[in-house]
Amino acid sequence: NASQSAEPSSCKVGILQLLQIVTLLHHGWSLHPFDPKYPLFVKVVDSVRGSPASNVPVKLYKESAEGSWELLRGLPELTTKEQFVAGLYKLEFDTASYWKSLGLNPFHHHADVVFTANDAGNRHYKIVVVLSPFSYSTTAVVSEPVE
Repeated sequence: NASQSAEPSSCKVGILQLLQIVTLLHHGWSLHPFDPKYPLFVKVVDSVRGSPASNVPVKLYKESAEGSWELLRGLPELTTKEQFVAGLYKLEFDTASYWKSLGLNPFHHHADVVFTANDAGNRHYKIVVVLSPFSYSTTAVVSEPVE
């Protein structure tokens, strides 16, 4: 049956976007170069253009004991090994300013990635965010503890 063997066009687009992301990751681009003294490594991909989205403003927050978010800093060096203690963190990506700079009117104004850091600065967290004007997705690779 021909209808069963045909791939939906959305599947083809998704596969192409995935291939673009894999290619970009393979070439090692990021918002800042990987440096072992920084335990947090962030990459942002513009899935519309299939290229790095290197000028997306990013802020890092840590949850306080009272449950509120405390701003730590922005890129390029989000945090050092000594500052990156175990706890709950939030990366806030200002996606609206990025898309508006390209002449697009996005649905999301921010893409937030909330995650738990364990073992303080003894692990490296590599976080990838894939953006489009109407969606975003994220993935992470967390290294084994390093002494």
